[in-house]
Amino acid sequence: MARIAVIGAGMGAMAAAARLAVAGHRVAVYERTETYGGGVRRFERDGFGFDTGPGLLAVPAVYRDLFIKTGKEPLEACVELVQVDPSARHVFADGTEVSLPNASRAGVVAALDEALGAGAGGRWGDFLIRARETWDRTRRPLLEEPLWPNWQVLAEREPYPAVPHKRLLRTRRAGTLAEVGAWELRDPRLVALLESHALAYGLDPRTAPANAAVLPYMEHAFGTWYVRGGIRELARAVYERCLARKVEFHFGIEVTGILEKDGRAAGLELAGAEGPSVAEADLVVGTGPWRLGELAHGRELYAPEGIGPTREGMSPGRVVVCLALSGARDADAAHRTVVHTPDRQAELEAFGRGEPAALPTVVMDRPDDPALRPDGAHESMVLTATVPSQARYDWEAAGAADAFADRMTAAAERALPGLRERVLWREVRTPVHTRLETGAEGGAVPAPALAAAEGSCLRPSNSTSLAGLFTVGGWSHPGGGLPHAGMSGALVAGLIVEGPDFQGSQ
Repeated sequence: MARIAVIGAGMGAMAAAARLAVAGHRVAVYERTETYGGGVRRFERDGFGFDTGPGLLAVPAVYRDLFIKTGKEPLEACVELVQVDPSARHVFADGTEVSLPNASRAGVVAALDEALGAGAGGRWGDFLIRARETWDRTRRPLLEEPLWPNWQVLAEREPYPAVPHKRLLRTRRAGTLAEVGAWELRDPRLVALLESHALAYGLDPRTAPANAAVLPYMEHAFGTWYVRGGIRELARAVYERCLARKVEFHFGIEVTGILEKDGRAAGLELAGAEGPSVAEADLVVGTGPWRLGELAHGRELYAPEGIGPTREGMSPGRVVVCLALSGARDADAAHRTVVHTPDRQAELEAFGRGEPAALPTVVMDRPDDPALRPDGAHESMVLTATVPSQARYDWEAAGAADAFADRMTAAAERALPGLRERVLWREVRTPVHTRLETGAEGGAVPAPALAAAEGSCLRPSNSTSLAGLFTVGGWSHPGGGLPHAGMSGALVAGLIVEGPDFQGSQ
């Protein structure tokens, strides 16, 4: 039985902790804030509740597997999962609307044909078939296996089977997601539908590789799910599973360094209310590869160059606006509505400059959940937009957050007229809050790992050059997103329990 110290209580870290405890190890988690969940948080006030992190769950099989492998109670015995239908309502720049059925290719094709015109659904359906082939090619190396030592193989070849496109007497194939949309979908509304999935993860479709097509495919193939009471309930369930497996949690403890002995990680240097201390351990699991390097006294933990962004702070963040509303929720309201920007080119150009868009694409979540509102005469709503991180834009400048929140609310009103008149109060959360809650530089939010693009969309491996030190969570392989966090926990546990020859889940 090994003593394992885990830095942080994010979803990936807790997933690893639960699996390692079941394998017979003694696991202690050290979290600098006063709660668990990382970016999966809830804001509460006056009887209203809001998810301030992810609002929906894709690929719930990842967490079903976690609960099966760590105890007798399945996930559904610990939380109530509800499949959202429609998966989303989309309001496009020209005012066209479409509601897409959940996990039904035929239903999606029919809905798009009816809303956008004959042939639109067929083009999207054909795209989904190609996206499925991409998923089949990349699922194991990018989700279920440790990052290959020869990771350059993943970086060099584009796995998306793009349709040949003739241009200027040349035949080309799409290499970016934007080219997939322009050459294969052709309708600007379908392009917006495609690119919104990339933007939601902070990926610029003009530079994101074509295999980012797996992002809408995951939503289509596995459906979108809501956890009754809010996604924070999923974090609670994972935390309680850790407690049931005798994982120790220490909150309000700052990790200030990683101990080394004989060329191995040997524990943690800590700072808390009672002063500095040391926690000895046989193995250490941490979150945030760059932060781990700092804790390891500047040691270079990752030999391969070219993987991922130079610093996590260069990745985008999110602004979340929690709206407490008077008036009952419409009975037929979609849980999620995506309000697309009226000026997509301007939004992308602002994205590239590191500025918040003047007319942003806004995701509006309206959960039909009595647990999140004081009574039936009120409604809680969450608006989310992708923005530059604090490292690229000063979100603490006077009026910056409120001005952008005003623009987000005005955008949402295109889908829900009269929204601003219903607002009782609002809470605006920027990348500054994300930085305080997760420790991510600039409050950036990690995107999932993708192939091609010379490795720029891969994440550092879960093992490091310091023996006994492993990294978990969205800034390491296989990248960001709730499913990916759960998979990172499985990969780290596999590497520790089975050793460096671990080949991934079966």
